Amino acid sequence: MGRLTDRTAIVTGAGVGIGAATARRLASEGAQVVLADIDLAGADKVAADIREQGGDAIALPFDLADEVSIKKLIDDTLAHYGKVEVLFNNAADTRPAVLENDGPAMDLPIEIWDRTFLCNARGTFLAIKYALPALIASGRGAIINTSSGAALLGDVARTAYASAKAAVNTLTLYVATQYGKQGITCNVVSPGMVPTENSRANQPEMIKAVVRHHLTPELGYSEDIAAMVALLASDEGRFVTGQILRIDGGVTKAFAHVADNREQFEAHCRANWGTI
Repeated sequence: MGRLTDRTAIVTGAGVGIGAATARRLASEGAQVVLADIDLAGADKVAADIREQGGDAIALPFDLADEVSIKKLIDDTLAHYGKVEVLFNNAADTRPAVLENDGPAMDLPIEIWDRTFLCNARGTFLAIKYALPALIASGRGAIINTSSGAALLGDVARTAYASAKAAVNTLTLYVATQYGKQGITCNVVSPGMVPTENSRANQPEMIKAVVRHHLTPELGYSEDIAAMVALLASDEGRFVTGQILRIDGGVTKAFAHVADNREQFEAHCRANWGTI
C-alpha cells in the first residue's frame, strides 16, 4: 500500500519535466493520476508508461489560458474517477517566445505581461477555484502550486514571470487560510534550477557555474520536486499548509558572496581540520 493509494490526483503540465516526474511518483505511491497538458501526445505517452508499470493514469487535454478547458478538466476527472483529492498546479507558459521577450520593466511589452499573468496566475487561480468543491468533498484535499525562486529574489530579466509566480505564492496563502478548516492544505513548491538531461550533457560549464552558488554538491532533478509533492499530497503532509517550500539546493538561503569565498573557506578547513 502506498501513501496515496486510492486517491485521485490531477497534475497539470504533466507531459514533461517536473510534471511528468511527479505524475510517475504519485502513481508509484498508489494514486490514480490525471495527466493534463496542452501537449496531449506528451501526456498520453507518460500516462501509457505509468500504466505499463501497473499504475492507473489517463491523459486529458488542458489549456491553462482557457477557462472552459480548465473547468472541463475538473469535470472530466470527476466523470472518470468520481473524485479529486490532489491538485498539483504545475503548468505554466514557459515557451521561448514568451520568456525571451520577458525582460526589464522598461522594455517589457504589455502583451507579454498580460499573457504571462493570464496563464501563470489566472490559470492557476481558476484550476483551484473549480477543483475546490471536489477537494473539500474529499475531506482531505491537497493543493500544491509550482512557483519559482524568481519570485523570491530580484533579477534583470523575466519580470512578468517572477511577478506572476509571486501572485501564486500569495494566492496559496489565502487559499490555505480560507479553506484549511474544511480539510484543505495548500502549499507552494519553489524549485531552483532543474536542468534537463540535454543541458546537463551539453552545457557542463554553465551547470558548473550555477552550482557554485548552491549549497549542495549538484543541482536538483525533477524527481526531487516530485518527492516533496508526494509528501504534501499524503497524510504525512497533513500538518503542512500555507508554506513556500524552497526546493533549490539552498541557492536562495546564502549571501551572494559565499560562492566567491568558498575556496578560501575550504582551504581554512583543510589547514585547520584536515577536511572540509
